[in-house]
Amino acid sequence: MVAQMRVDRAGVGKRRMPKALCMTGMVISILVFILFLLDLVFGLVGPTWLAPFKSASRLMDIAFVICAAILGFLSWTTFREQD
Repeated sequence: MVAQMRVDRAGVGKRRMPKALCMTGMVISILVFILFLLDLVFGLVGPTWLAPFKSASRLMDIAFVICAAILGFLSWTTFREQD
């Protein structure tokens, strides 16, 4: 009976972990997306002192925005596939 309870508890933890990781991936992708998009926009048209990284590299900003969008999409689709 004790072994049965251990198996049940392990099953509950394993079901929650993928959802938590998907949600964490979505939050991180949103933060990275906003941060580098603001740097790109303020570096191009706005005052440069408002840019978080002072518009160090436009290529880096574009690459991080694209990667954050891909991470957000992958996290969202994986989250929807969960039970």
